[in-house]
Parts: sequence; C-alpha cells; structure tokens
Amino acid sequence: MTDATRRDARPKHGLIDFEGLPNTRDLGGLLTADGRRVRPGLLLRSGTLYFATSGDCRRLIEDYHLRCVVDLRGEDELVEFPDRMERMPGVRYVHADVLRDAIAGISQSAEARAQLEAARTDEDDPARFMELVYPHILLGESGIAAYRTFLRCVLETADGATLWHCHVGRDRCGMASMLVEALLGVPSEAMEEDYLATNLYTDVPSDERTAANVRFIRAAVAAVMREFGGVEGYAREALGVTDADLAELRGRYLE
Repeated sequence: MTDATRRDARPKHGLIDFEGLPNTRDLGGLLTADGRRVRPGLLLRSGTLYFATSGDCRRLIEDYHLRCVVDLRGEDELVEFPDRMERMPGVRYVHADVLRDAIAGISQSAEARAQLEAARTDEDDPARFMELVYPHILLGESGIAAYRTFLRCVLETADGATLWHCHVGRDRCGMASMLVEALLGVPSEAMEEDYLATNLYTDVPSDERTAANVRFIRAAVAAVMREFGGVEGYAREALGVTDADLAELRGRYLE
C-alpha cells in the first residue's frame, strides 16, 4: 500500500468543506490492512457543532443522513458551546464525558502527581504533559464509560451517519477515531496520519504543548497494549465489544 494510494482514497484526509465546521472529516476511504476501505459518508469526526451554519446542518442531514451525534465534552463545555440540536430534528444526541475523572485518575499517587506537575511546567519538553494524560483518556473510569457508549452508538446507528466530536476534534475525538479505525483494521500509520491531520484543519490556535503529536497517540496505544494486549483487547475487555459486534462493525462500515 503506497502513500499515493492512501491519499487518492481519501483526499485532504476526508475533509468536508462545511462553512462553520473547519475540522469535520469523513473516515470513508481509509484503507485497511487487508485491502478493504471504510465506506464513505457514515463515520464522521468533528469539533464542536456550535459553530455549524444552517447550511452545514442541512447538509449533515440531507447529504450524510446524520442519525446520531456523540458529544465527548465536559459539562462546562456544553454550557458554553451547546450543540443546538434543535437545528437537526430527528438526530439522536448522546453525551459521553471522557475527561470527567481523567486528571484525578493520574493524581492518585504521590509519584504520579509529582510527574504531572513537573510535566505541566516543563519548558524543555512542553509536550510531556499531554503525553502523560493521553493514556488516562482511554483508561480512566469516565473514559472507559464514554468510549463504551460511543461504540454502542456506532453499532446501533444502522441507517445513516454517526458523528462524534469534542471541542477541537483532536484529543477525545482523536481517541474515539483511533478506536473505530483500529477495530476496522486500519494500519497504525494511517491512524496516526488521520490523528495528526487536525493540525492542518482546525482553526483553534495551538502550540507545542497542545497540538496533536504522534507521541500522544503512541502513548495511548502503548498503555492499552500493556493493560489489554492491544486496542482490540481493550475494546473487548474494557468496553464489552463482542465477536458479533466486531463482525457487525466490519460488515457495515467496510467495503
């Protein structure tokens, strides 16, 4: 599988040219290790929908047959930038807060607290803080509950698109995207490329501390590898995904 083949299958990393949603992308066209492709128009990743125009909302419903939105943000973010689902009647809205206890989970031991505080102010390696946080996005209690809910929504949406998002469409959304892609059989190189593409398409300012970084996604994957033997093991043991679920997921979303 060449880089040229991958790009041709998914121009601009699946970017959809919405008016108010700069980092909304379709996973369709991603190639799997066995040569299949993710079906277009069914699996959408995004930042907050608060800034969607009426035209964007209409396109999501008419062109993508949007059926479900999974909002991975915290309560404070929902208050400030609500998704305004009244503009998309008939679309199911599911709130699944990934980060409710993530930092608390890291900080339970004195050693972990010290590492986190040192990383927070490390000017020589500003990316270190998020590298420590990313594993807990997946392994924290709220992360496990949220991603279990997310995958159930993807499995239950049988006749249209599911869209998931956080604020920027980078960290919490990025890990949700990685989970789906890994379970569909997308190679790690392509998953990392999709994750890093947020740096190209978001309009939210970022720096070395906050921009998508391959160290972050690799730290998360390494953590689930240590705990569960891999992403599929994590999905099975922590998220309750079954053989039937995997068959349904691959049968519906691959071509």
